[in-house]
Amino acid sequence: MESSRASLALQGFLPAEAGNYDLDQQLLRGRYAELRMLYYIGKDLIRWMDQCAETAAASGSFPDIRIRPETFAIVLVQHVPAHVRAKLEGWGVLDFCALFRRSIGLHAIFQEFPPAESFTPEFLRRYHRHLDQWYEHRLREAGAHRPEPTEFTFDLYASGEYALLLEQSWNASTDPR
Repeated sequence: MESSRASLALQGFLPAEAGNYDLDQQLLRGRYAELRMLYYIGKDLIRWMDQCAETAAASGSFPDIRIRPETFAIVLVQHVPAHVRAKLEGWGVLDFCALFRRSIGLHAIFQEFPPAESFTPEFLRRYHRHLDQWYEHRLREAGAHRPEPTEFTFDLYASGEYALLLEQSWNASTDPR
């Protein structure tokens, strides 16, 4: 929140409560925290994409199609099912396509998340553009199948929601009736 306020103050939309240098430092700390969050979201997304590609390959249902993890990045960013869109929006994640795209783009470059001093202030101020380009580059380089909007379906669960589903499935499988 401090980073957002600092950004607005630096742009003249809010009164500055601190000097420009202090505001810029707040902005940069916030941007680094955003990048860190994107990195860990991306880590989960990459794992999901890899698992989807492995499952699709093992199914034998797509013998002549180049199914790659990036195929599922396209599904996640461009072909989000309505029920998943509604769930994300209900959680307050409005620009989830940009969130997913940038998280995947960040993982196209970094295997491990670098320390703050590894980034230039200029990069931290405008990282969004870089991550979007890295995402697009990853898709181009992979040469993956570009799926149709309804070709793959998926659902999205919060951790607690998923744990409850697992518990219910375990109880159903051990029920002696």
